[in-house]
Amino acid sequence: MSRRPNAARRIGDGGSIPFVWTLHSKAQTSPLLSIGIFVVGALLVVGYIYHGSGSRSVDVNSLSRLEGGCTLEVQKIIPILKKTYGDSMKKILHVGPETCSVVSQLLKQEDTEAWGIEPYELDDADASCKSLVRKGIVRVADIKFPLPYRPKTFSLVIVSDALDYLSPKYLNKTVPQLARVASDGLVILSGYPGQQRAKVSELSKWGRPAKLRSSTWWIRFFIQTSLEENESAVKKFEQAVSKNPYKSACQAFHLKPLH
Repeated sequence: MSRRPNAARRIGDGGSIPFVWTLHSKAQTSPLLSIGIFVVGALLVVGYIYHGSGSRSVDVNSLSRLEGGCTLEVQKIIPILKKTYGDSMKKILHVGPETCSVVSQLLKQEDTEAWGIEPYELDDADASCKSLVRKGIVRVADIKFPLPYRPKTFSLVIVSDALDYLSPKYLNKTVPQLARVASDGLVILSGYPGQQRAKVSELSKWGRPAKLRSSTWWIRFFIQTSLEENESAVKKFEQAVSKNPYKSACQAFHLKPLH
């Protein structure tokens, strides 16, 4: 805004060279401006593509974290669980990482209500998961503290992966709580000793590496916490597995509710 009056004043004084220089300068900046716009546009396009690829990499990381994990296995054994628990599959609570994917799968089942608790932050949640959270179907909650549900709220509670990252101190509180909010049964899916669960990059989120315990350890723990194995459910589950081409990657424990 200040250059134009200066140029006009110099013209009135009879000095034409500054004016010619100004026109020459504008003629030079015009192609430079075009090049600049082109560069900015190219950067925006590259940024958009990079952002898209970043979103895809998040999905890949999410899936890789589930590889070998029991949360992924929950989705595989839903038909087996239906044969095992029958009408108890009407109202389900799933507790574990990536619970949005499990709940979404359960909601596709006929006459099934499902809720979920995600024990960790949903940093990479997609639109579908965010919708489940907004509706209150999925909650983000630290399971080391009392659960926000009344006793017998759900017919069946399914827990995968989450307990493997808790110390015995918190297991003593959390597992009985999970058994209390179930009216028909509690299913715990835990990894076998020796399996690797979380990558080093994930440890900051999980807080600690998974402590994969033996079946003997779990049985002793259940006895100490007054939890009783559901022998009828165990038998039905084993029968359903024998008729299904399914190879278990996790230990499955079927417990009676704690009233």
